[in-house]
Amino acid sequence: MHREQLIALISDKLKLIRTEKEFTQDQMSDLLGLSKKTLVQIEKGRIQAGWTTTVAVCALFRESSILQHELGGDPLEVVDLIANHGTLLPKEKTMGGYIWWKNISDHEGYRLQQNAISNHYRILDTNNYRLLSSFEEEIIKDAWAKIQQKS
Repeated sequence: MHREQLIALISDKLKLIRTEKEFTQDQMSDLLGLSKKTLVQIEKGRIQAGWTTTVAVCALFRESSILQHELGGDPLEVVDLIANHGTLLPKEKTMGGYIWWKNISDHEGYRLQQNAISNHYRILDTNNYRLLSSFEEEIIKDAWAKIQQKS
């Protein structure tokens, strides 16, 4: 997923996210720092949200079932991947990838997974901590090969 794709997705789903949280247009525009007119234009598909608004929506509504379903998990992970040019180093503990993740390979408790929605990859350790996430298949393959060589 690229920046423009995320912006388009958030722009397209903004009204659904707002109604899911039962916010009025006035409340949502105030929360996001937008004029009500701009929010209405985004919701009607006349313009797209900017990057800052997109990131704010992902951060403020990261628990949104709509966002999680559309992005295959934590929206901030996708934002972080895009902002860091496709690769993330170790981070927080994950839930292990039972929803939205396909196991590609297992090796001594380590798992290589691919997200079914955004298609990015990640490697989890034996305790479900993310060792690496990336949209770049070659980066993940190299890291996976190193894990397999250590054993």
